[in-house]
Amino acid sequence: MSESKLQLSKNKKLSAKQIRDLREQVIEFILFLAAFSSVATTVAILFILVDESFLFFQEVSIVEFLTGTQWTPLFEDAHYGILPLLSGTLVTSTVAMFVAIPLGTIAAIYLSEFAHPQIREIIKPWLEVLAAIPTVVYGYFALLAVTPLLQMIFPMLPGFNMLSAGLVMGLMIIPFVSSISEDAMRSVPVGLREGSYAMGATRLQTALKVVFPAAFSGISAAYILAISRAVGETMIVAVAAGLQPQLTWNPFEQGATITAYIVQVSLGDIPHGTLEYHTIFAAGLTLVLMTLVLNIIGHFLAKRYREIY
Repeated sequence: MSESKLQLSKNKKLSAKQIRDLREQVIEFILFLAAFSSVATTVAILFILVDESFLFFQEVSIVEFLTGTQWTPLFEDAHYGILPLLSGTLVTSTVAMFVAIPLGTIAAIYLSEFAHPQIREIIKPWLEVLAAIPTVVYGYFALLAVTPLLQMIFPMLPGFNMLSAGLVMGLMIIPFVSSISEDAMRSVPVGLREGSYAMGATRLQTALKVVFPAAFSGISAAYILAISRAVGETMIVAVAAGLQPQLTWNPFEQGATITAYIVQVSLGDIPHGTLEYHTIFAAGLTLVLMTLVLNIIGHFLAKRYREIY
């Protein structure tokens, strides 16, 4: 009788272990699907872009696409040079970075190294509110508020210009830089700070010469994310910068970006399957390749500084 009870107890323990193992396998499979879904989505997007762009490049030379200085695919005299859209994208993104990177980095240093915890709890949520405002609101803010202010300083500034779009885009991106940079700086071991203080360094010297370099792998990731966000911004540039593609590096002029052109063509007026329709996929593929290059640069920067520190 006792042997049967012992065998029954072993069977119950074995059954419980099997159920636990099965649950863990199910959870592991669900987590795998969650991780794989992001990879599958990226692959699917790339496949669609490459497939549709292939149809475009069957009729338009890649050399003309990369070196042409006119982008007029919707005109009767069509030209397919991507450089005007690239210049608009790079100019607005550069203006945005001149705003977002310095202000975001300063905010991150202050919140991480100088701010009282209660002040940090007040300032950080307000900073992150900037990221929650719809981008179309930023666009109209740039058009109706920032541009008139700039016209007081620069009377010849046109109503649509890349400067106001870039400045407002930089304000929008500040939370991306400050939040991620602050998290990277706060993850630096306290021992590094204490060692710096023991050597007689001030808080500012410690922040700039010890904490900032040690956290630069994370900070560089914040910079790359911010640049990618600026390059992919749509509504601000579409509303405030204009929709006229022209090859110019002057932020005081109007211009069109890659994303603004995609919005313009995607409104439904262009028939599906035409060459004009396929231009948005060629432009989108160019944008993806730009973002890929930025992420590769960020990866090597982060790897280098992890090795140094």
